[in-house]
Amino acid sequence: MSLTIDNAMNVANVLTEALPYIQRFTKRTIVVKFGGNAMVDEALQNSFARDIVLMKLVGMNPIVVHGGGPQIGALLDKLNIQSQFVDGMRVTDSATMDVVEMVLGGAVNKQIVNLINNNGGNAIGLTGKDGQLIQAKKMLKKHTSSEQMNASEIIDIGHVGEVNKINVNVIDMLINSDFIPVIAPIGVGQDGKSYNINADLVAGKIAEVLQAEKLMLLTNVSGLQDKQGKVLTGLTTQQVDELIDDGTIYGGMLPKIGCALDAVKSGVASAHIIDGRVAHAVLLEVFTDEGVGTLITNRKL
Repeated sequence: MSLTIDNAMNVANVLTEALPYIQRFTKRTIVVKFGGNAMVDEALQNSFARDIVLMKLVGMNPIVVHGGGPQIGALLDKLNIQSQFVDGMRVTDSATMDVVEMVLGGAVNKQIVNLINNNGGNAIGLTGKDGQLIQAKKMLKKHTSSEQMNASEIIDIGHVGEVNKINVNVIDMLINSDFIPVIAPIGVGQDGKSYNINADLVAGKIAEVLQAEKLMLLTNVSGLQDKQGKVLTGLTTQQVDELIDDGTIYGGMLPKIGCALDAVKSGVASAHIIDGRVAHAVLLEVFTDEGVGTLITNRKL
């Protein structure tokens, strides 16, 4: 059955709209943080995998960094290991860290690798411990209690870390061998201990050290919104700083926006907060004029 004239024109328009983006981003690195609804919905998982494969096939160098908080929580519950949080961060003792490594470095990582490979890609999964890819240091959390608003204390939240250094040689080797790296955000300290690191932060740091063309953070929201609920896009870092100062950006969105801001200020061409609940959200953001989220860049649009 052949296409109708209207359908044929729609397909042609989509393909021609994508052409300049394919030309512009060929051989460019795009770091994608995979998380939220897209990780647990089967249809969204497959659409994401196909997006990554297509990007690679048209000459881009996608790098996937993934989270897995809900999956970690589910296994901890099954094992009757109680979870504690300080300012939204999971306190990670040795037993919890073992579970984190099993889930992130094992089940979740290999599931994503398998999805990409089943859709025609050539992915390799690894954690930050492989080749000392992510060299980490312990994070000490500064916490202010509600009872003592003027007093703060430094809290040891266990095996929770922050990025100290990225070994770009590992990533370069995989990219130059035509593989798609799929990275679990587990770092290794100088003491050899494992550290659980926020996946957004890992993706941001990898984008920075590689001077990537794009950092893309999948979320469960439509993008950065103003006080009237309208999605904002085409923002400069100065405009985002102003939105933080006036209280438009607050709460749980602050760390994600902070990660995007740091990346752009450090030389990444653009950062994108995109709606992972939309099928093929990554392709729509890369290959269309409108996109499906918030674009932050200091370049002229």
